[in-house]
Amino acid sequence: MNTPLEILLVEDNPHDAELAILALKQRNLANRLVHVEDGRAALDFLFGVGTHKGRDVGLQPKVVLLDLKLPKVDGIEVLRQIRADERTKLVPVVILSSSRESRDVAMAYQLGANSYIVKPVDFENYCDAVTNMGMYWLVLNEIPLMKP
Repeated sequence: MNTPLEILLVEDNPHDAELAILALKQRNLANRLVHVEDGRAALDFLFGVGTHKGRDVGLQPKVVLLDLKLPKVDGIEVLRQIRADERTKLVPVVILSSSRESRDVAMAYQLGANSYIVKPVDFENYCDAVTNMGMYWLVLNEIPLMKP
């Protein structure tokens, strides 16, 4: 991948991932999207190791959409590792989770999440939430230039 990545979607639920991708495609926001299904794959991708060994880690996403309840490595640990590394600490991370638990919300923000969105259960509301989030983080938000 030689073009800048815009979205890293970290979602293990195939239905939720499909809905998010569909909503983003409807607004032409999914042109440069990578979807991974677990926390280990997300970390491998971001840091260019494991299954993504050799990936240019200088090309980081404009935003990471991160579920919390993930196999292999949970979303909280993924967030912790993103914020602990100089190469990724400024990458915006939006938690997109079904959890409304106050401890999950608090922990995400304490670890440096930029936003926390509870997944709406209704199809229309889910698509609206993902689309609005995509418009903000990909079109309106300015991110600092990061050095590899």
